[in-house]
Amino acid sequence: MKNIVVGIDFSQNSVNALRHGAAIAIKSNAKIHIVWVKTPGAATKLGFTDEEQLLKKANTFLDDLVVATRAEVPKSEVQSVILEGKAYLKLTQYASNLPESILVVGSHGASGFEEMFVGSNTMKVVGISKVPVLIIGNNVQINRDLTRILVPIDTSFETLQKMKTAVLFAKLFSAQVVLLGIYDSPAADIKHVINIQLNHAVSMCHDANVRYSASTLEIHGQISKATVNWAADEDVNLLVVMREEEDDISSFWLGSNTRQLVNYASMPILVIPNVDHFAINK
Repeated sequence: MKNIVVGIDFSQNSVNALRHGAAIAIKSNAKIHIVWVKTPGAATKLGFTDEEQLLKKANTFLDDLVVATRAEVPKSEVQSVILEGKAYLKLTQYASNLPESILVVGSHGASGFEEMFVGSNTMKVVGISKVPVLIIGNNVQINRDLTRILVPIDTSFETLQKMKTAVLFAKLFSAQVVLLGIYDSPAADIKHVINIQLNHAVSMCHDANVRYSASTLEIHGQISKATVNWAADEDVNLLVVMREEEDDISSFWLGSNTRQLVNYASMPILVIPNVDHFAINK
């Protein structure tokens, strides 16, 4: 991992997201990019008399964040960046142009400068990002030093693609990978496929020399809520999932289970796109 891009909207939640990004940089020595996007008409909407006044305020806030972050992560390079346009587009484009990058965003911004990631805007970032996105919920009060990383395993071929990133984070934090085979059907053939996938995931952890555990869970009902509840009971402090793809462009191709996980989770969620942008051994 070489680059950590943190979207800032000047809410407390986005500053909390920055602190989580800093925790990753401490382990990886990655460069931190603190990015604010000036959206069209932002000065008027936010009550500033002109663009100059808005930018002066933004630069002061960003400078303070850079100083504080450099003090926390002295071995990493830290820079602030101001972009202009639609926040989710500019942020994802910026991150995709950096090698071995991840995006870190807060899921619920509060009015301050700009509610950049409130509601559907977080989903737009996740839905179009070509790099993994770490989502920090509004009420996430969790130890930033990761110890248990949950990787749900299902019947899809893509389910194992998230293992590379999960293993990378496990190595950075000396954390345990918690593999969970999810049975959402009583059918024997479905369980058989999931068991095969689970065995592959176990082999990947073993080959990477990371600690792991493997369990199964039979779910009758809403998969996302049951998964989050299980994670909370097991003291998981990072949930790694694949982005679901849909054909409906209005939803930015983001599946309903991914949206529900973001809404329910009390721990950070790392969403992996179906793009091989990120690899352990680069």
